[in-house]
Amino acid sequence: MKTALRLFSVVLAILTFPLLAAAQLETIDTTARGTGRQLGHTVSIKLIINRYSTPEDKQTLVNALQRMQSAGRIQIPGTVGFDLAYVEVVPTPTGRRVRFITNRRIAFAEAAWNTRSRAFDLTAGEVNINDQDARQSSGTLLPAAQITINRDGDVQFNLFQNQWNLTNIIDWKPKG
Repeated sequence: MKTALRLFSVVLAILTFPLLAAAQLETIDTTARGTGRQLGHTVSIKLIINRYSTPEDKQTLVNALQRMQSAGRIQIPGTVGFDLAYVEVVPTPTGRRVRFITNRRIAFAEAAWNTRSRAFDLTAGEVNINDQDARQSSGTLLPAAQITINRDGDVQFNLFQNQWNLTNIIDWKPKG
């Protein structure tokens, strides 16, 4: 019985992998390095992007983040990851900037004790990809943030703790 179940799982994985890979637009691997109080801490991050969000998505972001269709995933080793609610790409003179936002997992202790950090329920980030010199690619991760839209219609973040710097960026975007 266990052998049949394992065989079924392997066959299912083999059959669904090409479907998942076909829908995948881009994968970005990076290392987040803590700053300030988190200085010295590092964590690997993987962004799997299925689609880029539209300008209309940006307008509905604050009120509809929970209901938005997944635009990809963010993974941290040892976790299954989280859906990315919003991903946008902005061309730059040397490449492009990829911005993302997702709901942050609230830890049990945060919820039980209703800590101040619970109000910072988003994770966001920006990866600046330099297509001319990959070593110049950089970015930031905002592990616990709140979101507002300013008078100009731009997204603004309030942080609970310091941002993390993204280094060692590898862009696995398919060629062509």
